Amino acid sequence: MSVQRVLLVDKENKLVEIEVEGITYEPKGRALRKGQPVTSADVNSLNELSKVASLCNQAGISKNEAGVWERIGESTEAALKVLAEKIGAAGMGSEGDTPANDYWAAHHHRLAVLEFNRERKSMSVLVGNKGDDKGTLLVKGATEMVLQRCSKMRLADGSTVALTNDFRKELIKFVEDNYASGKLALRCLAHAVLDKKLAVNDPRLGDPKKFEEVESDLTFVGLTGILDPPREEVKGAIVDCKKAGIRVVVITGDNPKTAETICRMIGVFDKDESIEGKSYTGKDWLGMSMTEKRAAVRSARLFSRTEPIHKKEIVDLLQEPEEEGGPGETAAMTGDGVNDAPALKAASIGVAMGSGTSVAQGAAKMVLADDNFITIVRAVEEGRAIYSNTKAFIRYLISSNIGEVVCVFLSVLLGLPEVLSPVALLWVNLVTDGLPATALSFNPAEPGIMEKPPRRRNEQLVDAWMLARYLVTGAYVGVATVWGYIWWMCSNPAGPLMTFKQLRNNMACPTGTKFANGFDCNVFNDKRPGTLALSVLVTIEMFNALNAITETKSLLSLGPWNNPWLMLAVAGAFAQHYIVLSWPAAEIIFHVKRLTQSEWNYIFKLSFPIIILEEIMKAVSRWRETGSWAF
Repeated sequence: MSVQRVLLVDKENKLVEIEVEGITYEPKGRALRKGQPVTSADVNSLNELSKVASLCNQAGISKNEAGVWERIGESTEAALKVLAEKIGAAGMGSEGDTPANDYWAAHHHRLAVLEFNRERKSMSVLVGNKGDDKGTLLVKGATEMVLQRCSKMRLADGSTVALTNDFRKELIKFVEDNYASGKLALRCLAHAVLDKKLAVNDPRLGDPKKFEEVESDLTFVGLTGILDPPREEVKGAIVDCKKAGIRVVVITGDNPKTAETICRMIGVFDKDESIEGKSYTGKDWLGMSMTEKRAAVRSARLFSRTEPIHKKEIVDLLQEPEEEGGPGETAAMTGDGVNDAPALKAASIGVAMGSGTSVAQGAAKMVLADDNFITIVRAVEEGRAIYSNTKAFIRYLISSNIGEVVCVFLSVLLGLPEVLSPVALLWVNLVTDGLPATALSFNPAEPGIMEKPPRRRNEQLVDAWMLARYLVTGAYVGVATVWGYIWWMCSNPAGPLMTFKQLRNNMACPTGTKFANGFDCNVFNDKRPGTLALSVLVTIEMFNALNAITETKSLLSLGPWNNPWLMLAVAGAFAQHYIVLSWPAAEIIFHVKRLTQSEWNYIFKLSFPIIILEEIMKAVSRWRETGSWAF
């Protein structure tokens, strides 16, 4: 943050605007009045403003080992410390990195602090000489709140005049029209002093309920406009949120005009969008009935000038179940202060800032190390990709396992010989399936994953349609595996060419019975039909793994080559299978034999339709989701 404007009052109640150079915490830059440098030595009220900015402050600025200036404490207060250095202090020396702040600290001892609270929206310090029993009260806070408690104002020459209601309204309107809104979108703070001395032992100084009473009959000194620039990447992140069906709601204590301008800058509101029914103040919220509040949280995108209790109430209402009249939303809350802790705790997902208070971090479920909103959006995208990959993993393994179960049961129901040996099934489950299943966890995020609406929290991982897909795919895997065995026995020119009835009567095959190709009953002990069935199962499951790279997108738009680990895993699984078929010892262990080229050709013909079948079901899924068949 950095102070960009200072507003003072000159004689005849004319406003004096001062532009301040610099947008970092480095205390270098000029204060310019009509293009000419001005310092605290030139304008009495500017010197007094420097005093308030420096002393009514609990932050600091310092140079790190790399020579870069950094803040210590709150950004807003650090920006005021920088301002004090830029405008200086009348009578200060020139020694040290921060001579103005050092000067004010050396000549004024802090006697008491009236901490900031959301009700009065200000904080103040009592300063004087060490050991004094009375001091001067310095105040800073929200423009309209401080001005309401000011009865006088300091002019540029140091004189004091009464602050009329008309001029107070004029001043507030000028700030809202020129600083809070428009291109500047500055966070404005009013600075004031209490001209009469205040006793250190005044009992009101220890009672927060009396702080507003203490901060009364003030003298307005000046106003600062602080630039809090949004990060450049935030606007794009807000766009991503809108596409993803995520509504971003800003809750701030800032002036409504400032908040609305910033919301337009970052894309929460479009440039010319009407904000009626979408922007509310804390005062509006207090005046609403519960029914009106429920309606507001459904449409609102900005709450300004809010209290901490409002945040928690908004979060609670957003999550209120639909059966109770609420929207039933999932709410992620971000914050960094102690006052944010109740809302962070109440939210579905509390996200505290890494630079925030330990109270906020303790109340949250997550801590954002870099304090960047775009990181939350990227985390949502990553979470959706992880969820999608989890479903791909489940889809692949369940459909494959259903296929194996169908194969076993179908062969029993048809009265066929043992199609797959137990050790072959074990090999497929533990080894061949393992590599592709693991590789599916590296699937890239599907194109358009952040354009899908959020899933409901109670959505089932496997719904009726997904189960139907599993069953159809699994059924094809099982039927194709059994069919591969039957084909070798009944249709393969290199096989016995027996009838299906003879195949079913394998247990009663008379000794010496000859089949068409001269095979006898010993053919039922041949390892090649089982090897072909096993190869069909492995090949189909590899094709099925390629299908699983995406749940709804066609392989023409998101091919398996987008996941090189999957391609490597499929190649590795085929290599393992080829080794088993080529290894002499495997003939005994796995009951397999090497296959001919014509048999491999048939295996691929029988396996490839799983791609077409999945493409059809993906198209149906796309139509169910979007009403479009386009891939």
